[in-house]
Amino acid sequence: MRREYSYRSVFLAVYTKDIRLAFRQRSEIINPLLFFTIVISLFPLGVGPEPALLSRMAPGIIWVAALLATMLSLDKLFRDDYNDGSLEQLMVSQYPMPLVVIAKVTAHWTTTGLPLVLFSPLFALLLNLESEAWQATIITLLIGTPLLSLIGAIGAGLTVGLQKGGILLSLLVLPLYIPVLIFATSAIDTGSMSLAYHGQLAILGAMLASAIILAPIAVSSALKVSVS
Repeated sequence: MRREYSYRSVFLAVYTKDIRLAFRQRSEIINPLLFFTIVISLFPLGVGPEPALLSRMAPGIIWVAALLATMLSLDKLFRDDYNDGSLEQLMVSQYPMPLVVIAKVTAHWTTTGLPLVLFSPLFALLLNLESEAWQATIITLLIGTPLLSLIGAIGAGLTVGLQKGGILLSLLVLPLYIPVLIFATSAIDTGSMSLAYHGQLAILGAMLASAIILAPIAVSSALKVSVS
């Protein structure tokens, strides 16, 4: 019971610290949301304001914008802790590193993915999505954005020791994002046709559950390789 309480305390301490740092450096919260807004706003200007065309392209537009917005802050997921030496202290502490990783990924999703989910209905209306489609958009973002953060954390762990690891991080992470993009956009497309999209959501949910279990272990191994 005491160990369980201490694990919870470590999780909350790491999570709270990252949230406070994000709110002190508000650009970490504003930049992904601003990028998401700009990308979605530019598409109607580029392809034209025709409602049928926008509604057809909307699933891909929203999810590509969300994917790229999530990647903006991935490079800093472990970078600050690595630079000030606190990452090494966490790695040699008595607490399991996967627990620390889960706390940091949860904080990353709270400051990056959650705002995208909350503002997605506005962008769905901007792209002329019908009610069934924008409900599917919210659900897929709610399931898929934590998955993006977990997958991205693996790349961030592998490149944390590199001086300019942003490009390499993108090359490592983007291929892993493709299945998420395929099933999420498929669910929104299916929802726009008033058909059941439970199969796509089940696959996304299974991927998220697997990532919650496996990604922290993979990130911990990646950090050990990078730091050593």
